[in-house]
Amino acid sequence: MSGQSQEFTDYYELLQVSPNAEADTIQRVFRLLAQRFHPDNRETGNEPIFQQLLKAYQCLSDPAQRAAYDAKHRAQTKATWEMFDKKAEPQGKDAERRKREGILGVLYRKRLHSPSTPGMNVREMEDILGIPREHLEFSLWYLKEAGDIKPGDNGRFAISVKGVDRYEGYQGDTTDSSLDSELRLLRSASVPVPA
Repeated sequence: MSGQSQEFTDYYELLQVSPNAEADTIQRVFRLLAQRFHPDNRETGNEPIFQQLLKAYQCLSDPAQRAAYDAKHRAQTKATWEMFDKKAEPQGKDAERRKREGILGVLYRKRLHSPSTPGMNVREMEDILGIPREHLEFSLWYLKEAGDIKPGDNGRFAISVKGVDRYEGYQGDTTDSSLDSELRLLRSASVPVPA
């Protein structure tokens, strides 16, 4: 394998926990998944998955290893989702469309991986997309007015059914090669959105 994104394994996604999960939560979830995928389990055992889970648990249960891993995880999250060069101010219709797709993309993944807590605030989106808040405001207004996102509690936004349909429609659009490469980046992202 070549490239950092191909080599990076998201232990949080593998264990199906938030990057903010407490140590006891990680341990509890690991035990449940380990029972399910342990090679001795005749119905659901899977040695490769079990070994990945074990490696993830060993890393995340050790405070020093977890701190080092979290630094890599944050860098990988940012590299996976960042869509704009910070030196250049995003402008124009294409930039606005890409921002809306990016917002829908992070909210889509958030709902997919955390259906019980699908909302994100603007600060989280700003960090993940690498786009300043002031450049997100128009896009958020548009998506809210169009019914693609819904405002929730504490200033959080969640993708709606209409937004899911729109985002999946964007993924089928290959008329713009730069847009297509960005969508491939979003599709290949194996990083969960922070809770």
